[in-house]
Amino acid sequence: MTRPSADELTVGHEVDVEVGPVAHGGHCVARHEGRVLFVRHSLPGERVRARITEGGPGDRFLRADAIEVLEASAHRVAPRCPVSGPGGCGGCDFQHVETAHQRELKATVVAEQLSRLGGVEREVVVEPLADDDGLRYRTRVEFAVADGRVGLRRHRSHDIVPVTGCPIAVPEIDTALSDTLAETDGTPTALEGIGALDVVVPSGEADTVVVEVPQDAPTPPITLTETVVTPAGERALHVDARGFWQVHRDAPRSFVAAVIDAADVRPGERVLDLYSGVGLLSLPLAEAVGPQGQLIAVESDRRATEHLRDNLAGQPWALVVPGRVDDLLGVPRKGRRRGPRRPARSDLLPPSADVVVLDPPRTGAGRQVVEALTSLRPRRLVYVACDPAALGRDTAYLAELGYEMAGLRAFDAFPMTHHVECVATFEAKGAPPAP
Repeated sequence: MTRPSADELTVGHEVDVEVGPVAHGGHCVARHEGRVLFVRHSLPGERVRARITEGGPGDRFLRADAIEVLEASAHRVAPRCPVSGPGGCGGCDFQHVETAHQRELKATVVAEQLSRLGGVEREVVVEPLADDDGLRYRTRVEFAVADGRVGLRRHRSHDIVPVTGCPIAVPEIDTALSDTLAETDGTPTALEGIGALDVVVPSGEADTVVVEVPQDAPTPPITLTETVVTPAGERALHVDARGFWQVHRDAPRSFVAAVIDAADVRPGERVLDLYSGVGLLSLPLAEAVGPQGQLIAVESDRRATEHLRDNLAGQPWALVVPGRVDDLLGVPRKGRRRGPRRPARSDLLPPSADVVVLDPPRTGAGRQVVEALTSLRPRRLVYVACDPAALGRDTAYLAELGYEMAGLRAFDAFPMTHHVECVATFEAKGAPPAP
């Protein structure tokens, strides 16, 4: 059989390739006659047979799956999930990799993104959280529902892979899903009109919650209680069943401890907590500044803002500001038609701050938000990042404005996936180094 040339490669073609370095996104880079392939289910140094899954002639790169391992890495293991691998569930990227080596791969990606995009050369160590060797940690899972089937999505697809459980979820989620499937008794009409099943195991309540998400209607709000440990003790926070909350059972505790340590807030200071959600970080930051200080929390989601107010009710020196961070800082939104004048900065935000904490969306804060924040001249800025590329870009903007990275911690909050959470500390150049 005649093998296609590199220029002819398209979906379905198979080629044997030597696998190169890991890349951001859960795949490794390989080349076939100079053509770049992003190959999932592979490891650096392996030789694999790759099947093209996306792309064709003229595309800058192709996506592919390693469907056969010709020469295996010493770090390859048997997948811990029966539906992972080529054509299977797309939720996990590294089921075939030793858990400790997954963290090494993620550290490589974070360091590469910081170097390439941020101009920062830094050794990175990804710290494990408390879990069962990368399994049984996830407390929230959304299962897709279609045509009477319940499962998880294939990679970059709306197709459903039927499942009866998930090995990265806490056991209570498997039990709840099994009970729900038993109630349907295999009758598709039992799930008619339902688009998804959200299964949640809140730390502050005894019962697992199953939320039936309608296909064509809003989901009724359900308030749950999550408990978190702050330096002042255990606290209870209200959060919506479908609202944002860290899914790793150990992440809330770990992130609070890391951010409080990085922020090094002093009593009486003014602190901004941006993209604050329901207040996972706002509450311990408010406790840290005390009654003589001020905590200003900014959140745009209406439902999260309601919970944020409730969760901060015991700290009258904490102010909740509803709205988008870019709007409140007077930054034009991307894609918004520019008018003759820059939007006015909100009077609800102060002209200065001692410490700024921000946990932006995956796209990052962006140059204009960073410019607005550094104009407040905080002595310290703590950036919680769920995407190393966004962190790299914003690190470069901060450096241009006189703030350098003084500390970095990375956490394996999503084992078996390519995702990694970072807590970066920035200080004005010339300031004493962060602890």
